[in-house]
Amino acid sequence: MYTGPSCSICALPLSSEHARACRSCVQDPPHFSKVLSFGLYDGVLAEAIHHLKFHGRKRLSVPLGTMMLALDIPRADGIVPVPLTRASLIKRGFNQSLLIARVIARELGIPLRMDSLHKKRETLPQVGLSATERRTNLRGAFGVHDDIRGQQLLLVDDVMTTGATVRECAKTLVRSGAREVIVLTLARAGEP
Repeated sequence: MYTGPSCSICALPLSSEHARACRSCVQDPPHFSKVLSFGLYDGVLAEAIHHLKFHGRKRLSVPLGTMMLALDIPRADGIVPVPLTRASLIKRGFNQSLLIARVIARELGIPLRMDSLHKKRETLPQVGLSATERRTNLRGAFGVHDDIRGQQLLLVDDVMTTGATVRECAKTLVRSGAREVIVLTLARAGEP
């Protein structure tokens, strides 16, 4: 579990213990209030996520989701996993964020809102894109199915790199009436 200095909003690891927020969050505040991340995307944690996501080892979702329970997760009206498009879901066979969110929801007794947020269109893979390209790639890609007005939601994703995905998801949820969105990630990449 990472306990070093990090941005109080997006959890980006920082080099100074005196800094409160990263440049990105100061210059372009996100629609989420904060990110709670279990660890850094490195070593054994990165390897476990890779095995879950790309090698279909779905059983890893239980210990990985259980590890996230060490975070100080607030009570909420619902847990929303970052969605995949229908085509991506068929290709992979599962949504790793949903599997992790299911563990957290069950253990904390918070309703799992697996159909509240959906991905409306296919986008390019985020790997290899710059931060600006990632944001442009995802602009307008998500939609909301349910009435979420006034709700505090936990948005769950496996890995946060630049934050483009969770920023766009949170923006969609807030613009659809969510009172607050808090992001939960298993791992945070060290680079914006």
